[in-house]
Amino acid sequence: MTSYIESMNPATGRLIKKYSLASQAKQRTVLRLARRAGRHWKKIPFTRRHALLKKLALRLRARKDRLARLISLEMGKPVMEARSEIEKCAWACEYYAENSEAFLHSMDVSTDAKKSFVRFDPLGVILGVMPWNFPFWQVFRFSVPCLAAGNTVIVKHSSTVPGCAIEIEKTFFASGFPRGVYQNVVTDAKGISWFIPNVQGVSLTGSVEAGRMIGQQAGFHLKPIVLELGGSDPFVVMGDADVNKACQGAVKGRFVNGGQSCIAAKRFIVVRKKYKAFVQNLVRLVRQLRVGSPLNAATQIGPLAGKAILENLERQVLASTHLGARIACGGFRWPGPGFFYAPTVLTHVKKNMPVWNEETFGPVLPILRVRSDKEALRAANETRFGLGASLWTAHTKKALEWVEEVEAGFVAINGTVVSDPRLPFGGIKDSGMGRELGLWGVRSFANVKTVVVHG
Repeated sequence: MTSYIESMNPATGRLIKKYSLASQAKQRTVLRLARRAGRHWKKIPFTRRHALLKKLALRLRARKDRLARLISLEMGKPVMEARSEIEKCAWACEYYAENSEAFLHSMDVSTDAKKSFVRFDPLGVILGVMPWNFPFWQVFRFSVPCLAAGNTVIVKHSSTVPGCAIEIEKTFFASGFPRGVYQNVVTDAKGISWFIPNVQGVSLTGSVEAGRMIGQQAGFHLKPIVLELGGSDPFVVMGDADVNKACQGAVKGRFVNGGQSCIAAKRFIVVRKKYKAFVQNLVRLVRQLRVGSPLNAATQIGPLAGKAILENLERQVLASTHLGARIACGGFRWPGPGFFYAPTVLTHVKKNMPVWNEETFGPVLPILRVRSDKEALRAANETRFGLGASLWTAHTKKALEWVEEVEAGFVAINGTVVSDPRLPFGGIKDSGMGRELGLWGVRSFANVKTVVVHG
């Protein structure tokens, strides 16, 4: 077993740096500091916490270009998307600075007692196990609501982006957050297992397999948990949809972050009468996408984050073509160094194909043709996942009636699924449990405490 992790540049396949795993003694120190800091942090007035969050937002924006470049180097996100990611983190800081006090304000409840109310107290130390694909946003999405609620956090980030993880911790500290309130720890699965019984809550964004393992451990130790797992979001083009708008949405929804997103649209369901026009327009747009170095501001599709991701995507496409899928464009590994895959559109897709019944993490867009709107909605729900879904139609009223039938935590009508600090975010089925963001996110790791005064 190695005692270090390696940061690789996916655009070149070359090593950036090695990072040593935290020792058992280091892990104990991290936990002790988090507990000690928490005793003071939870008593700090909201105004002080909010001021620090606003300073954090200012620092993120001041260093946006540098931080975006780091994201691009470590996981291959096009630099323009990386800049937007940093901006979104700053927005989340400002949103909770302005709203968390109201979200956590005690609530009076009318009962037979002299006074009854509910208050929201911090739980303590919360462990966040975070993924590589949005290396800053995922961490801020988890940590900012937790900190605003008075908790302290320990982050175990993905081994793909250790440089980003360390830089995030530095950013919190440089913004004035007290020592121990936010900490990064470079560890592995064994380290996670050690932390779980010693913290007061766990949040994981990652694969279904990781969710099951960590969820099982958290359940055994009776720790509250939020799981945001995989997704195979349906993108449904109804018989009355505007094809041009739907195609533009399809490109945006599928190819964001090179298709490496849990909430990317991944299964495209098109009613027969719109199928031909949709495919023709879509292929034209996809062929215009610019593949290249993630550090180039003109690049729209960068490399996949690792060799294993690339090889799995190749397997899914090849197996699907053997079963009858046809490549309308793309379908090959991009020539040259790095882990690039050409933006791909697959037609004649059937439900028994890997690109349909597995989660595809990359720039591959499979299209299923159906006969009717009713069949389209049925196909949308034929998945073990339930994170997001998007419906495209000219009749919003009708779409609002369909929403009840869609098995997902987020439904977008004539738009793509995008997380927003103001709205709860999470899924059902194998896409996880619990919610982040909005009012729900700041209360996810709070003790909902009932107080009754009788005399």
